[in-house]
Amino acid sequence: MSGNTITKPDGLAYTPSRAARELGLKRREFDLAVNLGRIRTVPDEGGGGRRVARTEIDRLRAEDGFPEALVERVRSVSTGEAAGIMGVTGDRFTRLARVGLVVPVAFYLNRYRTLVWLYLADEVRQFAADEQNAPLVKGRALPGELRAQLEDGLDLRARNWRGRHLGFLLRRAGDPWERAGALAALLDPVQIAEIVKDPYERAHVNRFRPGPPTHGAPGSPAVERAERDHDGRRPGRDQLAAGRPRPGTGRSPGTPSGAASGTSRAAPGRTRTRAPSGTPGRSRPCAPRGAPARSARVAAGARGASRRTGTRTCAGAPPRPAGLAAPQKLLKTRPRATGPSPTAP
Repeated sequence: MSGNTITKPDGLAYTPSRAARELGLKRREFDLAVNLGRIRTVPDEGGGGRRVARTEIDRLRAEDGFPEALVERVRSVSTGEAAGIMGVTGDRFTRLARVGLVVPVAFYLNRYRTLVWLYLADEVRQFAADEQNAPLVKGRALPGELRAQLEDGLDLRARNWRGRHLGFLLRRAGDPWERAGALAALLDPVQIAEIVKDPYERAHVNRFRPGPPTHGAPGSPAVERAERDHDGRRPGRDQLAAGRPRPGTGRSPGTPSGAASGTSRAAPGRTRTRAPSGTPGRSRPCAPRGAPARSARVAAGARGASRRTGTRTCAGAPPRPAGLAAPQKLLKTRPRATGPSPTAP
């Protein structure tokens, strides 16, 4: 199902946990249904994330076959179950997934520390029912081209999952900054710092950066296993290194952040003055997020000086300067969903 799943609020709305209970879904199934566009969400006016309107709950309940039909549309299966649905051996299904003919929708690490890919049961049935795929499903062997790629170690499951997950995040992005945060979600902080040099832009990107997927946090064994021997080019990194957008702020290419509105921003470690025009101000140190904190005595003195001069001490992440545009490097090119990847079990 395609299209935007973000709608305007309409009356009573439920939190995701409450909506999942109302629809008879597990929380993981509910999140997947939202990502796939099966369930439409609305923004929380209080800034608490996404919610589900009561009218949407009523719409889903009124569908034929509820709740079994809804549960079946978002049911994910492992390799063995998917092979049974398709009517092939587990080895044949794994080969089809490695060459990218079937795309995983999720993964997890079992108690034996083995990476387990999950696939949508509905998509597996559609693939098996397509007559064009009959030679791949019922043939005695895969075509020679595919066999050669598998012998060379081709495995597109990790990369295809990344591309799919990135598409889920971009669907929910409502403005250029949210899109930039979505693209940064698949990168670790070190990579983001290498690509987004400006600490003010980087702090704003991190503000809109979604949290990690529940089935694998950055640095966890599950993610490390999925990325092992990867070629290092993640879908989000290509966009980060491509250029910066111009979301209607009047900022021209090559213009420093904040120059369009006359905002002055000093480099980390230097001083700058923020005082009303014509009013004598005092310079103050500004450091990017993560810089070591000064001693309590120095900080107290700086706060006292700020009260006397009408300026304020820079602390923590700096505010977004007027006219700051979302980093183009996060937004210019489209995500790459395929490419070389390691062999994963």
